[in-house]
Amino acid sequence: MRKALRALLTLLVLIGTVSAGGASAGAATAAGADGADRPGGVGGADIKADIKDRILAIPGMSLIEEKPVEGYRFFVLNYRQPVDHHRPWKGTFQQRLTVLHKDEDRPTVFHTSGYGLNTNPARSEPTRITDGNQVSMEYRFFTPSRPQPADWSTLDIWQAASDQHRIFRALHRIYDEEWISTGGSKGGMTATYYRRFYPHDMDGTVAYVAPNDVNNEEDSAYDEFFATVSTKECRDRLNAVQREVFVRRDEIVARYEAWAEQEGHTFEVVGSADKAFENVALDLVWAWWQYGSEADCGEVPPATASTDELYAFVDEVSGFSFYTDQGLEYYTPYFYQAGTQLGSPQFATPHLDGLLRYPGIYDPRSYVPRDIPMSFDRKAMRDIDRWVRTDAERMLFVYGENDPWGAEPFRLGRGSEDSHVFTAPGANHGANIAGLKEDDRAVATAALLEWAGLDAEVPAARKAAPLAPYDAKLDRAEQADRRMLRP
Repeated sequence: MRKALRALLTLLVLIGTVSAGGASAGAATAAGADGADRPGGVGGADIKADIKDRILAIPGMSLIEEKPVEGYRFFVLNYRQPVDHHRPWKGTFQQRLTVLHKDEDRPTVFHTSGYGLNTNPARSEPTRITDGNQVSMEYRFFTPSRPQPADWSTLDIWQAASDQHRIFRALHRIYDEEWISTGGSKGGMTATYYRRFYPHDMDGTVAYVAPNDVNNEEDSAYDEFFATVSTKECRDRLNAVQREVFVRRDEIVARYEAWAEQEGHTFEVVGSADKAFENVALDLVWAWWQYGSEADCGEVPPATASTDELYAFVDEVSGFSFYTDQGLEYYTPYFYQAGTQLGSPQFATPHLDGLLRYPGIYDPRSYVPRDIPMSFDRKAMRDIDRWVRTDAERMLFVYGENDPWGAEPFRLGRGSEDSHVFTAPGANHGANIAGLKEDDRAVATAALLEWAGLDAEVPAARKAAPLAPYDAKLDRAEQADRRMLRP
C-alpha cells in the first residue's frame, strides 16, 4: 500500500515538474527545509540528507550516541514524551530508543522488551526475516526513562502504547514503508496492547510468548500445566528437590543472610531474608521450566544432594539476589503493572504442604515499596482479550510448548482476521519462528513477509527463510528478560 502511494506521489511530482518548468528547483529547496530531501549534486539533482540529520530534525529527538555496526547505522536516542498523554501540558520526560538503520526503502520493525533498552546493536527475529530497519523503545518508568517526580498513576498500558504511537508518527516521516511491531514476553504483551489502542499504526504484529491473564482470579491453567508438562519422572524430580529446599530452610536462610550481609543487600521491601527465601524457593520449578529443557532433567539434583548443591542449584535457577531490595528495584515498574493491570499467576503446591510460612506473599504487592499506591483494574486485560478475538488483524502469536507462561495464551476468535497462533514443540520462554514445525514456520514467515510488503519480491522457494543472512553479532538468540514477570 505505501509503495503504491509512494509511486503515485512520484508520478505527481514528475507531472508537476514537467508542467511547472523552472519551479522544480524551488520545490527541491522547500523539501530540504524540513530535514527531508535537499538540493545538491550535479545540475541541482536531489540528494538525501544524512540519516542522522534527518532523525535529529524531528522535534524532541536528541542523540545520545552513534555506535558502529557493519551494514547499518545505529543510533541511541532520547525522545521527549508527555508524562501524561491525557494531559500533555503537565510535563515531559526523556524516553530512550534506538534506531538500527538499514534503508528508508526497507520495512521497519518496532521492537520493545517491555522493560529497559539494549543500547547495543541487535536484531529481533522479524528484523532479520524482513531484512529491515529496527526501532527499539525503552518502556516508560524503566530507568532512565522515568519521569521525575514519578507519578505512578501514569504507568499503564494505554500511556505506554501512546509513547509508541508518538515515536511511530515521528519516525514514519522518514521510514514510510510497512511497519511490524514485535516483542518477547512482556514485550509481546506490549506489542499487542499497542495494536489494540492504535490498530492502524502497524501493518502486522509478531508477539512471542505473551501471557494473557484475562481473569486474575482464575489460574487453574497453571496447575494443569505443572501437572502435565514433560514426563512424570521429571516433574517428580523437580518437586522433590523443591520440597527438600524448604525442608532445609533454616540452614539455607542462614547462608542467604550471611551472603546478603557480605554483599550489602537488604530486604526492606519483602520484609526479611526468610520471606525473600520463600519467594525464591517458590520460583524454583516455574523458573526451571521457563528457561530449561526436558533434556536437562537429569541435571536436576536429587533430594539427597548436599546443602551446598541445593543452594547452588536454587541460586542458578531462581537467583537469591532477585528478592533483595537491590534486585527488585529495577523491576518495580513491572510488578506495579502486574498488580494494577496485567495480573500475575498463582499455582497450587500440594507437595509443599506444611512448609510455607507466609500465605499471600507470592504477589506483586509484596515487591513494590508501600509508599507507591496500587489498585487492580479487572477490566484492562478483558478488554485486550476481547479485542484480539473480535477485531484484531495481522497478528502472529508464538508460544513454547514447555513454557509455563503459555498456559494462558492469546486465542483468536471469529473476528480475528489474517492471524495465527503457533506453538514451538519442546520450546521454553525463548520460543521463536525458527523453532516452529516446518509447515507452521513456512506459514508464519510468509505471513510476516506479506505484512511487511515483501511477498511479491520473494521467490516462493525462499518464503520460509529470513531475507538477511545470520550475523553472530546481531542475531544472538533473543532471551526474554530473565526476570520477566516472575522467573
